[in-house]
Amino acid sequence: MFGCALAVAWWAPALLAPLTGRGISARLGLAAWLTAMASALASAAAALLFLGRAAAAGWNRLAEVVCHSIAGHECAPAVYQSAVFELALGAIAVAAGLAAAVLAWRYGRSVQRAQQQTRAHADVARITGRRLPGDDRAVVLDVPQPAAYCLSGRPATIVVTSGALALLDPPQLAAVLAHERAHLASRHHLLIALTRGLAAVFPAVPLFARGAENVARLAEMCADDAAARRTGRGILVTALLAMATGAVTPAGALGASACAVTARLQRLIEDPGRGRNARYGLALAAVMLLLATAPGLAASFVGG
Repeated sequence: MFGCALAVAWWAPALLAPLTGRGISARLGLAAWLTAMASALASAAAALLFLGRAAAAGWNRLAEVVCHSIAGHECAPAVYQSAVFELALGAIAVAAGLAAAVLAWRYGRSVQRAQQQTRAHADVARITGRRLPGDDRAVVLDVPQPAAYCLSGRPATIVVTSGALALLDPPQLAAVLAHERAHLASRHHLLIALTRGLAAVFPAVPLFARGAENVARLAEMCADDAAARRTGRGILVTALLAMATGAVTPAGALGASACAVTARLQRLIEDPGRGRNARYGLALAAVMLLLATAPGLAASFVGG
């Protein structure tokens, strides 16, 4: 099971990056990265559960399971029943338990800190900003740099700077607001907070390090698609071009021009065609199915 978790954590990015790099089938691409992360975590959790059940059956049984998992049938009873092996196994178990507790605390703390910063910024924006006419959730900050972003919380807040209002005409502003509403409706802020937390705790694991970046990028593309359906691609493209000149977005916020603007503009301008969309969609669906079933297959193999 740990082998399955390691395989997904190290090899999945090489499989997913070519399929999601251009943002074709962005929603499926986003789901595929999230499925890969869930698969790796589920495999690791299943491995810990398997070892826990073995430990519950007796320390000797755990020693036997660990020994066979390392040396296979060459592991003799004289090895795993020896005091040296059991002492080493005990030390490793204690160290692994402490490491797991520390990593879980760091992950929870990282996500909590990000949420606190976002909510604090939203509170300040609602206090210092003025309401945007026609949108109860949007506030305007008197900042010359053009920017628009959304902040999670209760209530969620969309922030538009006075610099952005000076640049955008009404249709373009509607496209930008539609982009931010799409982020909030799809709860992209939660997905990004969770994946960034994993990247902070496991920076050396390729799946989590690259996954956080790709989840943020694909979330922007998904919001672009939602805005384009409401206002049209052409209007959204001109709005992004206008917003890309000196936009400043705070950490923890999701903005209309916050991530990979050039790639997003190219994606909106170029039409990949139905055939290419279908091929990428089928490939991503197949990869998702493989990743989703990998922990179960590994568990059945170990159980067998």
